[in-house]
Amino acid sequence: MTTTWDFGVSQELDLVEHRIRESLVSEEPLLTEIAQYVIGAGGKRIRPTVTLLAFRAVGGKAVEKTVDIAAALELIHSATLIHDDINDGGTQRRGRPAAYLKYGLQEALVTGDFLFSKAFRIGGKLDDDIVDLTARVCAALAEGEILQKRHVGNVDLGWQEYLNIITRKTAMPIATGARVGALLGTGELDQIEAAGDYGMNLGIAFQIVDDILDVVGDGHTLGKRPGMDIKEGNVTILAIHALEDGGVSDRSELIRILRKRKKDWGEVQTALRMIRESGAVEKARAQARRFGDNAKDALEGLPDVEATGRMRDLVEFVLSRQT
Repeated sequence: MTTTWDFGVSQELDLVEHRIRESLVSEEPLLTEIAQYVIGAGGKRIRPTVTLLAFRAVGGKAVEKTVDIAAALELIHSATLIHDDINDGGTQRRGRPAAYLKYGLQEALVTGDFLFSKAFRIGGKLDDDIVDLTARVCAALAEGEILQKRHVGNVDLGWQEYLNIITRKTAMPIATGARVGALLGTGELDQIEAAGDYGMNLGIAFQIVDDILDVVGDGHTLGKRPGMDIKEGNVTILAIHALEDGGVSDRSELIRILRKRKKDWGEVQTALRMIRESGAVEKARAQARRFGDNAKDALEGLPDVEATGRMRDLVEFVLSRQT
């Protein structure tokens, strides 16, 4: 198992992991190797955990289909990580060289496509409305990536457009997993909506925390060097606060660094220091907490059972995580 925590669905997560692993086998050994390398890096498996908990929260019993869709969504997520690293020039993923650096650009691209196809082979066996939701997630992920690329170095990026980007890239996949879990658990319509609201708010909180960790996190713990967003030109909520709220020591210097296409690590460290000193981290943490509280509020629409309590615990885990 790839997680070090248990929200009451560890056995089901093991089934998801098995489903993922068996889907990676290809007649081309190198394709299997690269796919296993990417999946083997592990991760928190937040998405399948949310899907399985939503299924349990509405009283779901037969878990096989939910395991399938959870595996499919995680395969889609893994595929997007390969493509993101290529697009962003990322060098590390969870403490290991990015797949395109280890195996080659073309090989990594093909592996990403392979994972997408495997995901739809699993998910395509489910009902049409679930397949449609999954397809919408893939479209949203692509749109989010294009939006992020469009705004590289854009120091005028505001909260709403940042929120639009992270909603598409992070929150929608988590929200869809929650909705599908509740749907497969035969939840009522209002329960499915509540699960989706929970997933959406949790996903936004998750990404804000992720962006915070890129500013204040420990590289060894994160598995990647802090400051990658600045290095890649991605303007996150931390930079937005530092620029908009007047707390940064040298606004023009921060703007210069953020706009610069090629930055050295000395400039990245300077920008990180200015952002930390501006109070942006504390403001971003408060925003993450608000979305976490919204996620908890959404749980009022679900039955008061153990799984719902675990979903509440998951919010706190996301807000307090260091990796």
